[in-house]
Amino acid sequence: MQQRSWLFVPGDSEKKLGKAADTGADVIIVDLEDSVALSNKEQARHMACAWLASQRRVAQFGRWVRINALDSRLWRDDLAAVMPGAPDGIMLPKSAGPESIQTLAGELYELEGRCGIATGSTKILALVSETAEAAITIPGYASAPLPRLHGLVWGGEDLSAAIGASRKYDADGRWTDAFRYVRVQTLLTAHAKGVLPLDTLHADFADMEGLKRIAEEARADGFGGMLAIHPAQVPVINAAFTPSAEELAHARAVVAAFAAQPNAGTLQIDRRMIDRPHLVLAKRLLGIAD
Repeated sequence: MQQRSWLFVPGDSEKKLGKAADTGADVIIVDLEDSVALSNKEQARHMACAWLASQRRVAQFGRWVRINALDSRLWRDDLAAVMPGAPDGIMLPKSAGPESIQTLAGELYELEGRCGIATGSTKILALVSETAEAAITIPGYASAPLPRLHGLVWGGEDLSAAIGASRKYDADGRWTDAFRYVRVQTLLTAHAKGVLPLDTLHADFADMEGLKRIAEEARADGFGGMLAIHPAQVPVINAAFTPSAEELAHARAVVAAFAAQPNAGTLQIDRRMIDRPHLVLAKRLLGIAD
């Protein structure tokens, strides 16, 4: 199953939950955190569980839930309510470091047992950058024992408030240094850990040209997917993270060239020199396509 686009859907919106399966998103994240008012949390939990259960046998996409942060009094109630619906994974906001993942994993272990879910099957996606303290712990995920960790994703909205930043972008529309640093740390740490690196959302959901540029750059930088906050963003993200026919053809040519000359260190294709790192990239690309 591809995991290019991760679309947030408010857990208390019957209308949006009803349309979620038709958005084309590779993963639906039912949100119990920022998009749900405190007065609607309980209703959202029940609606989320019912939706998860209804899609369990038929969904062609990932079914995830974003719970409330561990420093709230809400997250355990969130989990207890949604785990009977057997979500594929839990998105943890405001993760403060590897210890946050371990705390959540312990709770999931208990709930999987109670709900008859295979032990260890509920994965975790960590949002790792929402405070300055959390942002500087990002490299620690690479070496910590975190068998449930599925991916790392970063975000700039909460971090900008936490550090008092009045801007996130420079005059050219690029991330400023603090946000660029967090983005790179997330990307490298995820690859070092062997988990999925996800780029943050594009907040202007009407800016499709900007989204296209950002998503294409994210894939070129090595991210495996991107968050979405509106269904209209999904096809743009999916297209950006899907290899073109030309890319696939070149990757197959690289693999074939080294298969024909397995002892070669460097080869030529279309008057261009290629070496072993090109072969690694080609195999990775073809693996994604498959």
